[in-house]
Amino acid sequence: MTAQLLREFDVIVIGAGAVGENVADRVVRGGLTAVLIEAELVGGECSYWACMPSKALLRPGTALHGAQTVPGAQEAVTRTLDPAAVLKRRDYFTSNWQDDSQVKWVEDTGIELIRGHGWITAPRQVEVAGLDGNSYALTARHAVVVATGSTPNQPPVEGLHDVEYWTTREATSARAVPARLAVLGGGVAGVELAQAYARLGASVTLVARGSLLGVFPEQAADLVAAGLRADGVDLRLHTGTRSVHENDDGSLTVVLDGGPKDNPGPAHGATVTADKLLVTTGRHPALEGLGLDSVGLPAPEGGTLRLTTDSTGLVHQATDNEVSGNPWLYAAGDAAGRAMLTHQGKYGARATGDAIAARAKGELTGEPAPWSRFAQTAYEHAVPNVVFTDPELANVGRTMAQAEKDGFRASAVELPIQVAGSSLHAEHYEGWAQLVIDEDRRVLLGATFAGPDVAELLHAATIAVVGEVPLERLWHAVPSYPTISEVWLRLLEEYGL
Repeated sequence: MTAQLLREFDVIVIGAGAVGENVADRVVRGGLTAVLIEAELVGGECSYWACMPSKALLRPGTALHGAQTVPGAQEAVTRTLDPAAVLKRRDYFTSNWQDDSQVKWVEDTGIELIRGHGWITAPRQVEVAGLDGNSYALTARHAVVVATGSTPNQPPVEGLHDVEYWTTREATSARAVPARLAVLGGGVAGVELAQAYARLGASVTLVARGSLLGVFPEQAADLVAAGLRADGVDLRLHTGTRSVHENDDGSLTVVLDGGPKDNPGPAHGATVTADKLLVTTGRHPALEGLGLDSVGLPAPEGGTLRLTTDSTGLVHQATDNEVSGNPWLYAAGDAAGRAMLTHQGKYGARATGDAIAARAKGELTGEPAPWSRFAQTAYEHAVPNVVFTDPELANVGRTMAQAEKDGFRASAVELPIQVAGSSLHAEHYEGWAQLVIDEDRRVLLGATFAGPDVAELLHAATIAVVGEVPLERLWHAVPSYPTISEVWLRLLEEYGL
């Protein structure tokens, strides 16, 4: 017989991924009690099916290619990647999909863990169907936090429901490299995994309805496209996908639609045959089955529920220009529907946890000041993002298009990365850099870098944007010689300093 256990905590966190862990950690540091509810692996998507395994698949190819671009090293490189060794190293970084170390951290931190499926039944009330066979009726004294991450979108492609296909989960945990891989989607996940599998020996075709990495500056995305093509990836851009069907031998045929007249793709009816199909056409917050309708937050008819939050993660919804608050309900990370990046979600989670603890003690009322420890202000101004392809693409803050859309009087300065450090880094180094400048305040609004190993340039740009460092002061931040960072000096000189 199933037992129902009644428990009470200061804070209940639904979802024990990296974001949920950080919320719980901060409220416990603030003197409150917390419980994490998780039906899968503690540590979440990033640890087991996203950030860590995808980068583990990418890094060996990048290291090998790096050696091949430096005379003296390239002569010593006589072998190609060993797929079995790459997959074994990937397994190490996922702890072989075991969460023992993460569970130990939770326990050592003073957080309680309940394994099971949780949903909200009333304000501050959560029911859990425990994987241990018990039912839990939980009460939160102060807050319930939804930290359930996101789930892949399924595009409206005829026949897709009827075939087995990969999402990023299957692609990052695969036990073997397929001979032929088709990738739908030209975003970050699509390009990273396309290159990883091409370098592991797969014949890869990437199909994208629009351009590749369309949210980034075109010059930067073009360098990534060139890198993919150099690895043999067949790029079918500005091309729709009409249908998918399985063949008698178990392979899949993807039927394509032609592109627009001004940028034509393959003719209507062109096909791609693959052994595996990877669908990477975006993600949406995983809010289904959480009982949010029980607290006045139903999904719109025929649509998908989206939560809106204040700068601390407190959930509110706008209806007829009236804001009805749920002063106990918070959302963090991908579940909040903002920048779906692990590092940014953890940043927001820390602010949310601190705000919950402060409100519980009466130390915080209303909206916190921007840039305070309780406010997630960086979401509005400085979200860093790295595409870990080879070459890399790194961006923080606003692109020029975003700055203009947001009403700034902005200008951009851009250059190819051609400095002593880049020429030493690799033969025929190709890179590109751009700074977006607020002309009224003369501070950076954003920065983009593309090229081998440019991800390490990004944090300096993030600090400059967050700190609103005046250009005249930034001029005094002297880059070491000879490093790729010398491009900062060249950009400022190009601007006229």
